[in-house]
Amino acid sequence: MRTGKIERRTKETEIAVEVNLDGQGRSDISTGIGFLDHMLDQLARHSLMDITVKAKGDLHIDFHHTTEDTGIALGEAVSQALGERVGINRYGEATIPMDETLTRVALDASNRAYLIWKVSFSRDKLGEMDTELFKEWFQAFAQNAGLTLHVENLYGENNHHIVESCFKALARALRHAIEIDPRKSDAVPSTKGTLGGSLGGKSLAKP
Repeated sequence: MRTGKIERRTKETEIAVEVNLDGQGRSDISTGIGFLDHMLDQLARHSLMDITVKAKGDLHIDFHHTTEDTGIALGEAVSQALGERVGINRYGEATIPMDETLTRVALDASNRAYLIWKVSFSRDKLGEMDTELFKEWFQAFAQNAGLTLHVENLYGENNHHIVESCFKALARALRHAIEIDPRKSDAVPSTKGTLGGSLGGKSLAKP
């Protein structure tokens, strides 16, 4: 079993995460942010990872610290579970429709963190959650999971659909990227013989 377990404690949050990359898509999520719980449940369900997240944060201030730190901890757990990334497909891509919305995610589980985020919203909030926080979650997750991650909403009107299609596309792309290729199960998928070499955790948002 490829599993990871992370406990992260700061003055702002306390987070415990467990993942099983070879799971059944089960989830046990409690962050105190209902919409984020819903998105992480979708991530587990469509990636077939088993994910447990228990988070307590300074929600009386805002949702920023809990959202970002949950992305950090979950990314660290995924990276831990991947280990040396031997045998994985490495690349994954998914284009996911949700009613009027279409979103594309492409990723490279290269252990080089980089985010391209081409997603915009017509509203500042979904429920009580600031829509700008979704980029923060994806940035934190990509950097700590070691993903080169491209997220692009091609079109859409409903902000809920836009966000949910981003998470579902990430899940489907990640599912393929982390699967073991039985023809190369003992090899690192790189001509260098190793995956890594940071790009500095850069991010490029849509202008």
